[in-house]
Amino acid sequence: MSLEEQIVKLAKAAVKALYGVEAEDSQIQLQKTRPEFEGNITLVVFPFVKLARKAPAQVATEIGEWLMANGEGLIAKYNAVQGFLNLVIGDAFWIQQLEAIDAEANYGQQPDRKQLMMVEYSSPNTNKPLHLGHVRNNLLGYSIAKIQEANGWKVVKTNIVNDRGIHICKSMLAWLKFGNGETPETSGKKGDHLIGDYYVRFDKEYKAQIAELMAGGMDEETAKKEAPLMKEAQEMLRKWEANDPEVRGLWAKMNEWVYAGFDETYKRMGVSFDKIYYESKTYLEGKSEVEKGLSSGQFYRREDGSVWADLTADGLDEKLLLRSDGTSVYMTQDIGTAKLRFQDYPIDKMVYVVGNEQEYHFKVLSILLDRLGFPFGKELVHFSYGMVELPNGKMKSREGTVVDADDLMDKMIADAKEISKDKVNTLQGITEDETNEIARKVGLGALKYFILKVDPRKNMLFNPAESIDFNGNTGPFIQYTYARIQSVLRKSNSPKDGQTAERSNSVSGQTGEAGLDPKELALIQRLCEYPGVVRNAGENFSPAVICNYAYDLACDFNSFYHDLSILNEQDATKRALRLLLAKNVAKVLQSAMSLLGIEMPERM
Repeated sequence: MSLEEQIVKLAKAAVKALYGVEAEDSQIQLQKTRPEFEGNITLVVFPFVKLARKAPAQVATEIGEWLMANGEGLIAKYNAVQGFLNLVIGDAFWIQQLEAIDAEANYGQQPDRKQLMMVEYSSPNTNKPLHLGHVRNNLLGYSIAKIQEANGWKVVKTNIVNDRGIHICKSMLAWLKFGNGETPETSGKKGDHLIGDYYVRFDKEYKAQIAELMAGGMDEETAKKEAPLMKEAQEMLRKWEANDPEVRGLWAKMNEWVYAGFDETYKRMGVSFDKIYYESKTYLEGKSEVEKGLSSGQFYRREDGSVWADLTADGLDEKLLLRSDGTSVYMTQDIGTAKLRFQDYPIDKMVYVVGNEQEYHFKVLSILLDRLGFPFGKELVHFSYGMVELPNGKMKSREGTVVDADDLMDKMIADAKEISKDKVNTLQGITEDETNEIARKVGLGALKYFILKVDPRKNMLFNPAESIDFNGNTGPFIQYTYARIQSVLRKSNSPKDGQTAERSNSVSGQTGEAGLDPKELALIQRLCEYPGVVRNAGENFSPAVICNYAYDLACDFNSFYHDLSILNEQDATKRALRLLLAKNVAKVLQSAMSLLGIEMPERM
């Protein structure tokens, strides 16, 4: 039974005994004690003042005295401030809580909800490699999935690969015209990087054609439409949708290069998927549903042959669903993908992890799916997150000015190795491979934590130098705290003075004559908060909640470690308590960081 549940039970008994009234659970109002007062939890007594017909302070005092006399040691002392009863919880309770935490292997994990949530993230285009924006998307999506699993959901992690469309044709056309048969093997480049180079090349040549047409007297808008490269790309798209074997063959070959590159990046980033959908296989389902909606009068066709949805009755505008040449748009594909997903899985909640620039898109998708008769239409969740910004402005993949995900991970790991060189070199017997593995965990941990600690709904400025500091609110700081604890625990099991110092998992409710030190108590209370933190992060889809908690727990431990001796403590009971505390701080830190997809090095 939690502390809150015990207080509620006792408070109801007190009100019954003192005033002869059966109090409802809703009348028992608890809150955290304000820092200027002594206490761990505060009972608001105003709901009982009218019943008692006494002043608030007197009611608080009477209830406090009853709890002290009948609480079986749970309440160590109290203070009444007007209608607020501040309760100090006895050390024995906190020791019991610590031992209960230690006994629970999956502490913080919520009961099985027997419900399924699908989380979609990544959604790359096969015309370019993953960049910094994709990094934030993937890290958020993977962490949200892990957090929801910890909250009892069965989670299916899914990806929709945008492997068709005009942007794909641009890369294909540029490779045909300028590639001279180049492959990942002949170039020594990852496939996604190679194709991305040709996407940039298309844009460069396309702009040159526009400039040439404008120099001949054509206005810019007309020049963009009449540029030969764009016309060829549009024709290639029409051939693709008509299943032209030559175009389809080139498309399949180049996509395989990209998929191999993506897989390598995903593995290195530490994210994964349970099911991958491809737009090339879902867009026809979407077109079929749009045609059904057209037949039933849900949509309408314009004179040029394009198909539209009128959403003005919903406070929106009109939405294009099929172009005049019959080709589909993203919305068409998303309708088809949603249909297939709900055929494949008994989904209770569908979550799309997509940037906030797509908020309108998902409002429209929800309305359209509902209109088409899909019962899940109104239940879609768009997890909208802010963009990652750079000191020199936004990224533009057409111009090749993106921060590449692979290059970024390389830099983070290299920086981690350089910064931690002096620390790692102090470890005895460490090999070069072990040094590299520590640098990998620290570098990627720095990247992940820096991105996930920001409120996901806000835009953020990415600063690699700040992210890898060992002393600030960073991943490496928390990893170093964990490694420090592991060092202490290893030493506690090493022979000392001819004896073996054993770690005890029980402190038998003993704290010594002085009771718990405030630093010990603060750590136990922080550990007790973890299940609530996991629930909060799940309800709000916020990895930042986990980050903040892990940082606060690490800070509390370092303050405790600075002020109190562990291994050199002469009182055996206190030593056992502090080792048990350290062990469970490490356990909870590792659990919290795993929800962020961050690995914890045993030594640093």
